[in-house]
Amino acid sequence: MKVRGKHVILSLVCLVLGFILAFSYSLANAGQSELGNRTNGQWKQEEALRDQILKQQKTNNNLQEKLYAKQEEVVNLEAEFSKEKQIYFNLAEDAEKYRMYLGKTKVTGPGVTVTLEDSNYDPKEENANNYIVHEHHVFKVINELYIAGASAVAINGQRLKHDSFVLCYGPVILIDDIEYPAPFKITAIGDPEVLSSAMNITGGVKDQLVNENIKFSMEKKNDIVLEPVIGE
Repeated sequence: MKVRGKHVILSLVCLVLGFILAFSYSLANAGQSELGNRTNGQWKQEEALRDQILKQQKTNNNLQEKLYAKQEEVVNLEAEFSKEKQIYFNLAEDAEKYRMYLGKTKVTGPGVTVTLEDSNYDPKEENANNYIVHEHHVFKVINELYIAGASAVAINGQRLKHDSFVLCYGPVILIDDIEYPAPFKITAIGDPEVLSSAMNITGGVKDQLVNENIKFSMEKKNDIVLEPVIGE
């Protein structure tokens, strides 16, 4: 029997195809073997690692939740501390005001000085007391200054406190058992513009005192120092 060319080509094709199939089968067996080895050797390790990762993620989530809770507590504590700080600040301010009211602390600031003097006596007048500064004149000035916002007041350098008293004895007045002759210099710490406006209002204290024959003068001051009451 004669061998033809097409038979040779067909044989070569079959040979190559068989080789390819054999090689593919070999690779498949090798891959399956490697997969089997990986499944048997590394599967447990990968599973353990996966479990550890999941466990760590769960732990991280729990810690994150705790962190959020602590942060909220810190915010609440800061708010409470802020309130307490404000309360203590207000208490300190009140204490300072009370010490100033009691005359226990030195006070400085702008203000005014009001001077009251006896008028020249007119011999034609029967009563010389009509030309003398009395305690009610001093009281008018003091009350008006306090109403206008004065934080501290002194008479002839004598600091007034919450229980101070002013009495008149002829040509002198008694301030907390200390005698002072005229003229009487009343010093007040506060807004100079407000204090002076209150004293100069038409028909106010100044006009009343002038009508009662009292010499009235007032001066604005940029820097007044009132010392605390000593010995009490």
